[in-house]
Amino acid sequence: MNRSIVIGSRGSELALWQANHVKTKLEASHPETNFEVKVIHTTGDRVMDVALSKIGDKGLFTRQIEDRLLSGEIDLAVHSLKDLQTSQPAGLTIGAVCEREVSNDAFVSRTGGSISELPQGGRVATGSLRRRSQLLNFRPDLIIEEIRGNVPTRLRKFDEWNVDGIVLAFAGLDRLGYSDRISQLIPTDIMIPAVGQGAVAVEVREGDDDVDALVAKLDHPATRICVEAERAFLRRLEGGCQVPIGGMASLDGDSITLSGFVGSLDGRNCFRKRISGPSDAPELLGLRLAEKLIELGAEQLLELARSEAITAPENVV
Repeated sequence: MNRSIVIGSRGSELALWQANHVKTKLEASHPETNFEVKVIHTTGDRVMDVALSKIGDKGLFTRQIEDRLLSGEIDLAVHSLKDLQTSQPAGLTIGAVCEREVSNDAFVSRTGGSISELPQGGRVATGSLRRRSQLLNFRPDLIIEEIRGNVPTRLRKFDEWNVDGIVLAFAGLDRLGYSDRISQLIPTDIMIPAVGQGAVAVEVREGDDDVDALVAKLDHPATRICVEAERAFLRRLEGGCQVPIGGMASLDGDSITLSGFVGSLDGRNCFRKRISGPSDAPELLGLRLAEKLIELGAEQLLELARSEAITAPENVV
C-alpha cells in the first residue's frame, strides 16, 4: 500500500507508547507504507480536576478519536482496550487486539511492602472505583484518596503527597519503565483487574479493507478470545467508570476461565464468581457469568454504587 496511514492516539506517555508500538510493528510488516501518529485530546484528558465517576463514562477517552476516525481524518486508532465502550460506535470495529501484557494491578508503596503490610488506617490513592471497592473489601481500615492523571503524573503526585501507597496497572508501569517502583503485583484474589486491562486495541472503519488487512497481522487470537468474554460480561452489567466492576479471563487450551467482581463503593458488599467454558464461545461465557452475579444481587448493588458515586463529595488530587 502506497498511501500514508495516520494513527490516532491520546497524547499521554502511555498512549503514545502504545501508538508507537503499533506503528513500529506495522512498519516492520509494511515497509512500503508511511505511518504517522496524530495526537487527539479527549474529554478525559481535558477534565482533570473531577473524578471520572462524575463526568460520565461513555467514551471519555475515546469519543473524539473515534469521531476523527469516522470522518476520515485518521485511518486507525490505538486505544487501551479498557477505555473502549463495550460496543463500538456504528461504522467502527476492532481490527486487532494486540498480545496482552500482564493484566494485574500493581501496588506502589513508600516502604516497598504489600497492601497487607500497610499500617492500620493507611492511606492509598486511586482514581478507580473498582480498585477502591476491592481495597476496602480486603482492608476495611484503609483510607482511600482520589487521584487523577496519567502514570508519570500520578507517580509524581504520590511522591509529593502524604499517602502510603498507590494502585496502578502493572502494564502501564512496565511499558513506561517504572516496573522497579512496584512493591507488589496484586493477586487477583485481592483485586480482579478492569475488563481489557493490559490489552491494546486497534480500531478501524468498517469497510476499509485496505487498513483492515494492514492491522490484521497484529491480532493475537488468545487475547481477543479473553477480552471478548470480559467485554460481554461488562456489557451485560452495563458497567463503566461509575461502577466497581472487574473481569479477567484466561485461556488454557480449548477452555476459558472468567472471573468477575461487582462491589459496593465501601467494599462491604461484594460478589465474586468464576466459571469456565469452551473457548469458541467467549461472549456466551461472559453473559453467563454476568447472569450469575445478577442472581446474587449485582444489579441492585451497581445501581446504588452509581448513585453514591455521583453524589460523593469532590476531593481530587
